[in-house]
Amino acid sequence: MLACNLWLYKVFPFLRWWPMVNRDTSKFDLTAGLTGALIVLPQGVAFATIAGLPPEFGLYAAMVPAIIGALFGSSWHLVSGPTTAISIAVFASVAPLAEPGSAQYISLVLTLTFLTGLFQLIMGLARMGALVNFISHTVVIGFTAGAAVLIAASQIKSFLGLNMARGLPFHEILHQVVLQFDRINPYVTAVGAITLITGIIMRNLLPKMYMIIAMVVGSIAALIINHYAGGEAVTHIKTVGALAAHLPPFTLPDFSLRAISQVIFPALIVTMLALTEAVSISRAIAVKSEQRIDGNQEFVGQGLSNLFGSFFSSYPSSGSFNRSGVNYAAGAKTPLAAVYSSLFLVVILMVVASLAAYLPTAAMAGILFLVAYGLIDFHHIHSIFHTSKQETAVLLVTIIGTLIDLEKGIFFGIMLSLMLYLYRTSRPSIVTVVPDPDPASHYYVPVGDHPECPQLKMLRLHGSIFFGAVNHVQQTLQQIDEFNPQQKSVLLAAGGMNFVDVAGAEMLVQEAKRRSKMGGGLYFYRMQPGVHALLEKGHYLDAIGKDAIFPPKSRPIDTIYPKLDSDICRTCTARIFKQCNVALPNGETRS
Repeated sequence: MLACNLWLYKVFPFLRWWPMVNRDTSKFDLTAGLTGALIVLPQGVAFATIAGLPPEFGLYAAMVPAIIGALFGSSWHLVSGPTTAISIAVFASVAPLAEPGSAQYISLVLTLTFLTGLFQLIMGLARMGALVNFISHTVVIGFTAGAAVLIAASQIKSFLGLNMARGLPFHEILHQVVLQFDRINPYVTAVGAITLITGIIMRNLLPKMYMIIAMVVGSIAALIINHYAGGEAVTHIKTVGALAAHLPPFTLPDFSLRAISQVIFPALIVTMLALTEAVSISRAIAVKSEQRIDGNQEFVGQGLSNLFGSFFSSYPSSGSFNRSGVNYAAGAKTPLAAVYSSLFLVVILMVVASLAAYLPTAAMAGILFLVAYGLIDFHHIHSIFHTSKQETAVLLVTIIGTLIDLEKGIFFGIMLSLMLYLYRTSRPSIVTVVPDPDPASHYYVPVGDHPECPQLKMLRLHGSIFFGAVNHVQQTLQQIDEFNPQQKSVLLAAGGMNFVDVAGAEMLVQEAKRRSKMGGGLYFYRMQPGVHALLEKGHYLDAIGKDAIFPPKSRPIDTIYPKLDSDICRTCTARIFKQCNVALPNGETRS
């Protein structure tokens, strides 16, 4: 019975929280759902504009995907829907293939959505949720900042009333602004500036409603300017146009080999980006809600949401930073809040769809400037610049790479961060230590100004000895001979040696044999059980010598000291071991 229930919970994860639903939770969920619907209305229109799609597609992406994601994901507060990063990734990927907004463009976007969902679902079922851990926080910050700059750049033409082709690269947009500076439309710019200023003011006063208020003020400003300036024919203030007031229409992605081959690589980009957003947001909220998040189940939920969404006019969706945060802050108790939000959005769309005909594109550009600015994490960027040169390099490479080619920018950052990580792990910390001079202490301390034993080198190793670190560790051990040929024996304090692979084990065997031929030995103190088990299973301990392994709380010096050269000890003044003051290694009493 228990096994059956566990299977049902995995297939239908909403069965876990469904018993929690009651009148009290529904009251909170309805309130949170209405708040989320009001927030996504302007956001959805703005995000669809970024993605090169008709405005209503941003709202479609917040309907079916949000419901499916809520029912089949693991987070109780994550709300799926359109996001800025995904929107600009979609535009950058598909715009070179078809005219934005055209039927062919929409068809390719739906294929992209389907493939994204398929990849996400496969990764979830294959238990690959840990993959997003390899995308560092710095890469996400850099990519988001780069995407924010691209969002702002893409709206310059609408804000200033200039004529530019869609999909121009970042540097060409700046070039066109310089060339057309004398053609800036003051009426259009005034509408955009009024919207932008209103949004800045209202974001501090009414953070949940500032977008709607700014859009309303911008629309009123456009009506006033048109009235006094002689109409739209004079001002050239364009509007978004009325939205389609109906449920998301059933659609079929283009499953032709040509379409799939065109968007399969972008789908991989969007997949990793969407999963990174979704898992990061759900984990961040779970810290506050104290809920356990299953990354693999979240992959499945996001995959199903995009698969279903592709048949209901949705472009790729992911977890929304704003909506998920507001959902939690508004008191949502169960994932039904996201379901209610989608249903409320349908009702609101029916009511306000015609009003979009009065929304100027310049006002939308002003709103997107605010969205772009809010995406840039200035606090963490400042912290990265002042704490780590390596992380700064990753940040800059990601930002610049994103500005040059958004699809590849995030991969540039991931590759560099992984290379730097491998470089760091390939050079595990190896510190020379000596027994603590305090007679009451049983610990080893960094050598500092303390004298060393002329025959026994003592090292503390932190890190793993894997194929990438073998050369560094081997060189360090061999350099001991160059600095002091008398130090034929080495004792490794191996409590921090977490992992050893086959290459590392073979190197340790080689070093142990080499030191044995020299008349010394290689010894280990406090070796981790996992490392010991690997060496024993591979029969490497037979070559190293089981008597060279000293467990915790043992006294390795008691065993090693008698093997040292008595003639060298006779004239040694270091005497860092307690045994040095009692007798020579051969047992002779010290004078």
